[in-house]
Amino acid sequence: MYVTGAFVSNIGTWIQRVAQDWLVLQLSGGSAMAVGVTTALQFLPALLLSPWGGLLADRVDKRKLLILTQSWMAISALGLGALTVAGVAQTWHVYLFALIFGIGAALDAPARQAFVSEVAGREHLTNAIGLNSSSFNAARLIGPGIAGLIMASAGVGWAILTNAISYFAFLVALSMLNRSELSRSEPVARAKGQLREGFSYVAQRADLLIALGVAFAVGTFGMNFQMTNALMVRGEFHLGAEAYGLLGSIMGIGSLLGALIAARRGKVPSLRFVVGAATVVGVIITASGLAPNYLWYAISLPITGLVVLLTLTATNMYIQTSVDPQVRGRVMALYMTVLMGGTPIGAPLLGWLAEIFGPRASLIGGGLLQLFVIGLVVLLVRRRSVATARVPEIDEETEVVDVEPADPAPADPDPADPDPVGVSSSESSPAAPPRVILPTPPSRQPVPTR
Repeated sequence: MYVTGAFVSNIGTWIQRVAQDWLVLQLSGGSAMAVGVTTALQFLPALLLSPWGGLLADRVDKRKLLILTQSWMAISALGLGALTVAGVAQTWHVYLFALIFGIGAALDAPARQAFVSEVAGREHLTNAIGLNSSSFNAARLIGPGIAGLIMASAGVGWAILTNAISYFAFLVALSMLNRSELSRSEPVARAKGQLREGFSYVAQRADLLIALGVAFAVGTFGMNFQMTNALMVRGEFHLGAEAYGLLGSIMGIGSLLGALIAARRGKVPSLRFVVGAATVVGVIITASGLAPNYLWYAISLPITGLVVLLTLTATNMYIQTSVDPQVRGRVMALYMTVLMGGTPIGAPLLGWLAEIFGPRASLIGGGLLQLFVIGLVVLLVRRRSVATARVPEIDEETEVVDVEPADPAPADPDPADPDPVGVSSSESSPAAPPRVILPTPPSRQPVPTR
């Protein structure tokens, strides 16, 4: 029920994305700047409000919060669609509703990410995350085509209203879920400093710092495909809108394949896989910028979509399965912030590179910048790791285990005991939480870390 409702809602979201951009172009006389402003207003709340959305997700019932945020976005789509159908919509109306929609999305995303674990349970979480990605990317293939049909037959306003209606499928699914079968985490009681506590939790976990750094690099410099595809098609290959639209569908095929592969994953990916996959993304993006013609560029896109999807799904899986349920909402909010919040930084920078050096520079420069940021994050975090002697190597598998806090004054081992060696407490803190992430290299015993 959950996946079906989300699938219908995701189709509506992609319909509105296409229709909203087309509406702005119509109202502004074809201004690309107006489209950019609309995009910035829609993503700005994610940068500012996602941490608060994560705190809300930890404090309250996630299902009820999702009902509220989905209703908020449905009403915003209904308002813009009604103004457009009535023929009174203006450019500033689109700006306003993009901002309102973005506020709802910023509060919705952390709760939706964390709620997947409550629906599927921890034992099925890796598959559930992959299925969730499959739903989103299948909608990405279907939604734009439906949007084109609706806009051609009924108009832009009715396409936006279609999105408003699509939210009811998800709302019905949330209402019909059997709450007794949800693997619900205990809500966190209201207290001072809880937002800071989420940041502190991440700051003490070097593996999370690396995973979030990878997400930032990919989101900021590697996920600007709508812009880079348009620049390459128009400025480098000198083709039209049909060729541009075809590239989106071709890339969506690779993304969907990646989501289906991720849905079959039975084990949580290692941090080494996350970093390695992101590195491959940077290399492929750089290589695609060197494609000699449209055909070779089109061939590179499904591979890019496949690897990007595998990277993001692996990062999502790693973070969700390695954090304490009590802070999962806040940590996933940080993940969404670094993944989406870098778009206003990366897109203008790559656009500037394309203006100065040509369209290929947006891909070559983006790929190289992504590789540089990934390398810099790993280097800085590992140097910090050496200084604090707490951080797992990125090529070590991580394992969630339960340990007792270290005794401040452990008793001497029994000399008669032939194997008195236990878990070393030399690097433990008496205040360490009961659930921790331990590196498990084959050459030594695991050491408790916070």
